[in-house]
Amino acid sequence: MFKRIMVPIDLTHADKLEKALDVAGDLAAHYGSTLVYVGVTASTPSSIAHTPKEYAEKLEAFAAEKGKAHGVDAESRAYTSHDPAIDLDPTLMKAVSETGADLVVMASHIPNVTDYVWPSNGGTIASHSDVTVMVVR
Repeated sequence: MFKRIMVPIDLTHADKLEKALDVAGDLAAHYGSTLVYVGVTASTPSSIAHTPKEYAEKLEAFAAEKGKAHGVDAESRAYTSHDPAIDLDPTLMKAVSETGADLVVMASHIPNVTDYVWPSNGGTIASHSDVTVMVVR
């Protein structure tokens, strides 16, 4: 049913995304899909990587580890943005198209009052994407 499952990942908070990562892995194993982990980083040094190249290498290692854990093929795609906080939604929308994903599995957050002013990333992707989006809370 699904051939390529895109999983947006923030390597800084990967430990808080386990539920969504497990759902994506289980679905990939069930359907024989490829997991595509997508990360967005700044061009400036961060707590996770000093350069976009280093970030891409860490994302690739993360994808390999998760793919092996779930017994599926896994890839990674790192995107560089001048301001990931502002550019995240358009960058993820671009990634959906460029990766050929037919399903996006992403973690959500606990809704709060700011969601009435600014939509969540998962809500934005689900509202504007042509593919199925599963938001895991």
